[in-house]
Amino acid sequence: MKTIVILGAAGRIGDAAARAFVEAGWRAKGVARGAKGAQLAPGVEWVEADAFDRASLVAACAGADVVLNTLNPTYTEWEEKVLPMAENVIAAVESAGATHLLPGNVYNFGHDIGMATAEDAPQVASTPKARIRIAMEELFRRRAEEKGVQTIVLRAGDFYGGHKRESWLDIFILAKLRKDIFTWPGPMDVPHAFAYLPDLARAFVALAEKRHELGAFQRFHFAGHTLTGSQFKAATEKAIGRGLTRRGVPWTLLRAGGLVMPILREVAIMSYLWRTPHSLDGTRLAATVGGLAETEPADAIRQAVADLGLDSQRRKAA
Repeated sequence: MKTIVILGAAGRIGDAAARAFVEAGWRAKGVARGAKGAQLAPGVEWVEADAFDRASLVAACAGADVVLNTLNPTYTEWEEKVLPMAENVIAAVESAGATHLLPGNVYNFGHDIGMATAEDAPQVASTPKARIRIAMEELFRRRAEEKGVQTIVLRAGDFYGGHKRESWLDIFILAKLRKDIFTWPGPMDVPHAFAYLPDLARAFVALAEKRHELGAFQRFHFAGHTLTGSQFKAATEKAIGRGLTRRGVPWTLLRAGGLVMPILREVAIMSYLWRTPHSLDGTRLAATVGGLAETEPADAIRQAVADLGLDSQRRKAA
């Protein structure tokens, strides 16, 4: 049986990926600390390890065919944590002789991101987050070229869906769904890249199963759903069967709040993505793994609302 070790298995991406790998017949081991070990998806074996303790991470990854790295510190801790964690992860992957899978994001393209962005588009460090992500992927590329440690990056837009909270969907967009309010963080006519996590998770499985046919360092883009605010609102209304009132995000207030709450400052810095039309070109991924099943937006939103209980109180009241 093929074995995957999932770092950050109790998080949003880790949980969705764990479910997909278990369903595909893989042995899944989830790395999580403390109480999070009880929050892993069904069928996942818990392994306790600290991403800042290289020896424990090496031990946790021993025997893995693939290591999925979904570690993601809070926004305010990226500067001091992302690259040290990346160094430990790639050392553990190398020790195991495994393939390293990395969920990428669109930050790497900075303010210059546009529609149908391909894997070879220029990477621009317009923000601190972009600079860090570019440096992290460069670290993995060098390790692939110098020591043959295979890394496969699958880049996607904003994640939503699955069984874990703390995505834009539940924090902003549908946070007030029970009050029939739809909140959109930017102009309603600007296309925005999204990835429904169960679909993205299946794409990770497909790449893992093709890893022996791929080079030492490869990047792929997951097209997912590209939706304007108007399209997302219409899909949500179709999913729940009623109309919604649109509200915006008070970015000016959030920026002001960032003076005393650093997390708000960090979120506001990335708000350009809601004003900049962008999407990802998934041609290379499709050519590599073939056609992947894609959940229609309304169906994905309906399932996400159900999985996260975003509409449950209203329906009980009705």
